Amino acid sequence: MRSETPAAAADDSAPGDGLVKAGVILFAIGAVATLVTVAPLLLGTDPFPTVAYTVSMLMGVGFLVAAAGVLRAIAVQRRQARSGRTSTVQAR
Repeated sequence: MRSETPAAAADDSAPGDGLVKAGVILFAIGAVATLVTVAPLLLGTDPFPTVAYTVSMLMGVGFLVAAAGVLRAIAVQRRQARSGRTSTVQAR
C-alpha cells in the first residue's frame, strides 16, 4: 500500500483555496480584536485606542478575501465544465 505524503496532499489544492485560508485567518484575527474592543465597553473600563478598532475591521476584510477565493474556485470550475462540454460536442 502506498501512503500519501504531506507534500503530495498540498498539491491537491484547488484554485482559490489559498484565498479562502487567508480570509479565514484574517476573519479570526478580526473577530478576536472585536471581542477585545467590545469587552471594555461591557466592563465599564476605559476603551482601547483607535488602532484596536481598526484591527477589528480585519473581520470584514477576511470575509471579502474568503468570498473572492470561493468566487475564483467557482469560475475555474465553470471554465473546466464549459471546456469539457465543448470538447464532447466537437467529438460528435
